[in-house]
Amino acid sequence: PAPRMQISVVPISTTGGHFDFHMKSGLNIELKYPGLPSSICDGASEVRKKTREILRAGADVIKIMATGGVMSANDRPDDTQFTKKELKIMVDEARFKGKKTMAHAHGLEGIKNCIKAGINSIEHGTYIDKKTAAEMRDKGVYLVPTLLVTAELAREAKKGELPSYTRNDAIEVAKVHRENIEVAYEEGVQLIMGTDSGVIEHGKNLKELSYLSKVGMEPWEVLESATLKAAECIGWDDKIGSLDKGKLADIIVVKENPLEDIESLANPDNILLVVKDGKIFKDLLRIL
Repeated sequence: PAPRMQISVVPISTTGGHFDFHMKSGLNIELKYPGLPSSICDGASEVRKKTREILRAGADVIKIMATGGVMSANDRPDDTQFTKKELKIMVDEARFKGKKTMAHAHGLEGIKNCIKAGINSIEHGTYIDKKTAAEMRDKGVYLVPTLLVTAELAREAKKGELPSYTRNDAIEVAKVHRENIEVAYEEGVQLIMGTDSGVIEHGKNLKELSYLSKVGMEPWEVLESATLKAAECIGWDDKIGSLDKGKLADIIVVKENPLEDIESLANPDNILLVVKDGKIFKDLLRIL
């Protein structure tokens, strides 16, 4: 079955930022289709208008590129993008419409700015430190570390399979990411299972579970990070994330005990039954 989705339509980026597809040559490789807003905005008034345009286009959540990234041509992962004032405007505009905000943020200053602005979740969090992690914990900001994509990109970079402008960034990020996420976990930050899907092949996403276990999470914590806590992060815990009366009947039955082997969940052959909203989509148990 298709996944339940919240879409951001497009992430919001600064000129020259992590979703500005202008190459250094000036060539713009941005993908466009009718009705899709541009990602780029600079300054308070443009940021406010851009957020409203994206909400008008049907966004369920506002995604913000608060720092540079590994795969972009014109920045570094720890570059700070958007001011605290600009970020706060986006948070306010989303809140006015009852929407949450999530931020791609590798660099420490960008992470700090997001926390101060009231962003709901941080994606990646590569250069987070102990003090900032404690602030995230105290303010209830979720962290989606996407450790799988970091490891995959580093492997591809070492094999020369990434563009030259991304290889060093991919390798450098991988050197510190897991260690810093361990610090965040030890400080009590709620980690969420997420994958940056699209950067890696679709279908590999559940491999993230084993990476979360390697930072010290107990198997039950890893399971919660992919179910109940993930549902809380996106504001859907009233209908999914746990087996409770009144919630949607989204259920899987597996052969191996994930509390004994969390990696088993990434094996499709281990999944015996898939039920979405009460409808059976896979049935190796032959219930019907």
